[in-house]
Amino acid sequence: MSPIIIVLALLLLALVLFATEKLPVDVVGIVLVVALVLTGVLSAKEGVAGFGDDIIVTIAGLFVLTGGLVKTGLVDLIGRRLYKVAGDSELLLTALIMIVAAVSAAVLKNTTTTAMFLPVVIGLAEKAKIPPSKLLMPLAFGAILGGSCTLIGTSTNLAVSGAYQRYGFEPFTLFELTPVGAITVVVGLIYMLTLGRRLLPARGGEASYTEKYAIREYVSEILVLPASSLIGKRLDEADLKSKFDLNVIGILREGEEHQIPTPEYRVHANDRLRVEGGISDLMRIKEDSTLKIRADFVLNDDQLETGDVELFEVMVMKDSKLIGQNLASINFRQTYDLTVLAISRHGELFYTKLSEVELKFGDVLLVQGNRQRIEPYVVSRELILLEDVSASAVRTEKRKWALAAFGVFLALSISKLVTGIEIPLAVAVLLGVLLLLATKTVLHSELYRLIDFRILVLIACMMSFGVAMENTGTDQYLAGLIEQNFGQFGPTAVLAGFFILTVILTQPMSNQAAALVVLPVAIKTAMALGLNPRTFAIGITYAASFSFITPLEPACVLVYTPGRYSFSDFMKVGSILTVAVFVVSMLLVPVFWPIK
Repeated sequence: MSPIIIVLALLLLALVLFATEKLPVDVVGIVLVVALVLTGVLSAKEGVAGFGDDIIVTIAGLFVLTGGLVKTGLVDLIGRRLYKVAGDSELLLTALIMIVAAVSAAVLKNTTTTAMFLPVVIGLAEKAKIPPSKLLMPLAFGAILGGSCTLIGTSTNLAVSGAYQRYGFEPFTLFELTPVGAITVVVGLIYMLTLGRRLLPARGGEASYTEKYAIREYVSEILVLPASSLIGKRLDEADLKSKFDLNVIGILREGEEHQIPTPEYRVHANDRLRVEGGISDLMRIKEDSTLKIRADFVLNDDQLETGDVELFEVMVMKDSKLIGQNLASINFRQTYDLTVLAISRHGELFYTKLSEVELKFGDVLLVQGNRQRIEPYVVSRELILLEDVSASAVRTEKRKWALAAFGVFLALSISKLVTGIEIPLAVAVLLGVLLLLATKTVLHSELYRLIDFRILVLIACMMSFGVAMENTGTDQYLAGLIEQNFGQFGPTAVLAGFFILTVILTQPMSNQAAALVVLPVAIKTAMALGLNPRTFAIGITYAASFSFITPLEPACVLVYTPGRYSFSDFMKVGSILTVAVFVVSMLLVPVFWPIK
């Protein structure tokens, strides 16, 4: 079989796997590399060469530098001051949130920025009595736009720069993307403050969790009559879960409330058991004459909160170990003495059989208990609390060292402009990391937890796939087809075609994968047409960042459920923004990077 056919077949397979998400993106990358080696398209050395690229070290180091800023509460500090400036003005809050998100994302990456500001913006919406949906999409869009402003704004920018360098060209400089990126931010800001703001839905902002999650009909009280067989039994022996599919979340006894009772808790006569379950399950209680449903029971937040037991929301993060598991498999209630009352997922609410629900990225859990018990998951970034972070949870005293480490990295990365001596980005970022470790701003035990290895594996594998396209001539073959069919329309039209193709591919695929799939073909097409390859590489870099149309971009996933958005909300607001940034890019990219 022709090597070109093999590579094209594997490319098609990769696109399908990326789109369907049947396998994690890093696993898809590994499958591609293994298939290329087994079919003889690549040697084993070529297959793993991407893992030795200095861009992998650079991206890993940036994850740590960003982690240093996060752990010292710098982002949270900025967010806390927004309300003092904007007050209750929705227009001013929207503007400030987008500007701060864009500036932060230029150095922190858009997903990290969105995750850090998400609890803060929810708190701002509550204080200003503004529906969260009016502020959360601007947060995500501002972060995405800001990520296009610098080389380190997203890992996609670094990945494209590293792949572009393999063709013998100079890598992107740290601020090369800034002029067009900054103008795009301004255009996006103007759009969101005018038409975009009017298109945003007004959802959320309910006064209580019981109202927000509509759990009143799923929580009831059962009175244990003196003749009941449950009296004297422990809760695990009473086993209401298996008999009636009801979960006991509290016991009221002689005027005292006992929230989240342990399995060893014994049932007494006249206890009022607060249970959670479906209406049909609750009705089965009537079969037992020694148990009585309290018809006058009306649930509110106060009944679920006593002492250090509170209601709070947590979100499952992108690379959490909880993804793909359910509450039963991780023994959530017994391990953390916490009860999950509801799970919200993109507009869908789960109330019953919660222990069997497989958790996904972006799920929001309504939890009852002592929030400090969830701290291990929050510290390890498995979950985030959807509320302002307490100052005691971050190392504020190390903030100056986190800023110094990032400053060292930035200074060394642009040293060539001042001293004429070029220091590789990988070396600059590692020196910054060493400063963080030396000052214990980041502990050694935390170091590797801060790195998103899935992204590193994906980028390394896709770079190897780019080598396969080049070695087999697949990139030249595809470039020839494009030259033959679209070259007649002019260079700007061809650039626009690659931009649109990249935007389309970023909807079902990760941004890095989409950019690294399109890049080899675009470079060969530019060279075949006698055009500037850098113009095409820059255009693809911007296009891979501008993923607004669907909520599949990680930054958008983070705000999807808390903002109570629908899929159509993103299509309505994001489509117009995509057209706007497309026009800006097509007008300005050929100006800053002449196409011929």
